[in-house]
Amino acid sequence: MRVGLGRGARGGPDGTARPVGPGNGAHLVGLGRGARVRLGREFDWLWSAYAVSTYGTWTAFGAFPLIAVRVLHSSAFAVSLLEAAGLAVAAVVAFSLGPWVEHRAKRPVMIAMDLVRFAAMASVPVAYVLGLLSYGQLLAVSVVSGAANLAFTAASGAYLKYLVPRGQLLVASGRFEGTSWVATAVGPPLGGALTGVLGPVVTVLADALSYLLSAFGVLRIRGGDVAAPRAEAGGPRGARLLGGWRFILRDRTLRGLFLNSVLVGGLIMATAPLLSVLLLGQYHFPAWQYGLAFGVPALGGFVGARLSARLVARYGQDRVMYVSGWLRSVFPLGLVFVRPGVPGLLVVIVVEGLLITSMGVFNPIYATERLHRTPADHAARILSTWSAVGKLLQAALMVVWGALATLTSPLAAIALSGVLLLATPLLLPGRPRPTAAAPAEPAKATEPDAPTSPTSPTSPTEEARSA
Repeated sequence: MRVGLGRGARGGPDGTARPVGPGNGAHLVGLGRGARVRLGREFDWLWSAYAVSTYGTWTAFGAFPLIAVRVLHSSAFAVSLLEAAGLAVAAVVAFSLGPWVEHRAKRPVMIAMDLVRFAAMASVPVAYVLGLLSYGQLLAVSVVSGAANLAFTAASGAYLKYLVPRGQLLVASGRFEGTSWVATAVGPPLGGALTGVLGPVVTVLADALSYLLSAFGVLRIRGGDVAAPRAEAGGPRGARLLGGWRFILRDRTLRGLFLNSVLVGGLIMATAPLLSVLLLGQYHFPAWQYGLAFGVPALGGFVGARLSARLVARYGQDRVMYVSGWLRSVFPLGLVFVRPGVPGLLVVIVVEGLLITSMGVFNPIYATERLHRTPADHAARILSTWSAVGKLLQAALMVVWGALATLTSPLAAIALSGVLLLATPLLLPGRPRPTAAAPAEPAKATEPDAPTSPTSPTSPTEEARSA
């Protein structure tokens, strides 16, 4: 599953910081062209763990909808419900998991969640071989793996805040984002080929094994960990559960990013099951074409992630985030032109490619800004709240869009989502300010902004990043 992890960077080719405009990421150094950052042994293990689980996840891309449509012969509404139920229940559980994760060392939590996801996903091929696989089991696995994924994401985001120097977060986020998009490009075509030769559950088994390897990678990390002091756990349980929500709403920038991200994510994800039904069920795309349609565009995400830091250094953080945020809300409307056959395949590749390139630029900036605005000792709670609300909205919109597709058609429901997405950039936190040259700052970003003690609180002036 995809999470936000990473660690820092040096300056430009000469090792110095590069100046950027005021209000446009002056704290972000190490964005120079041609720099190659060495991040250390702990980062290498963390990155390896992230990479192997991400490749496993994207190899199994669309496996559950494919199994539901081709093996269990489920309807469009049932496929949407399959996605929505897992998201909704997992999100509800995540509200309680946030405070629980917050006061525990993060690496053991990540290992435990990897093992839970392995057990849940491995049960699917076992049941398939025994002839016992059912729609109910897919729902249960979706719920369990979804809850474990949210807990893993909260723990890994908090660990990132502890591990990475403040000025290096954008470069680190871009590196993980790039890994994610390469996996997105390679995984679905490979998964489609494996499905065509060996059947639909082979990719689910590969995903399950990837979590075992991820757990091994996290286990190999040495050094400190981070956990909020137990003394801060007092107060009513309800107040603790809502603490992350209140913090997000108090910060104007976080509030805008939060509203924009959950609505964009919700409207895009609402159409994902419908696109599966449209391509696999109505237009009868072969599994390899289905994988190709979502694998090739992911190369744009890799390019966007690689360019993100350089664009910020040249044009400023606000401007790049604003423009890429707009673009990622415009392109999905192009899916209304999808048709059967090769022309439809090309439409999906082009539209998804433009969308994912924009996301590849936007996501590292947005992720970095959220971490900068999140106190380290509250990161797990805030990130779990953010993820939980986003997943709940995705679940609700999947059910609504599944009903719309049943009453009209999958293509009509996809078109409505594209129209509504056009309004979401209005929620982005402010227009870009004019870029002005700023004096170069000393390259102090090599000093971690996390405290020396892994359990010490960070200054409240450090606030949040997003998913």
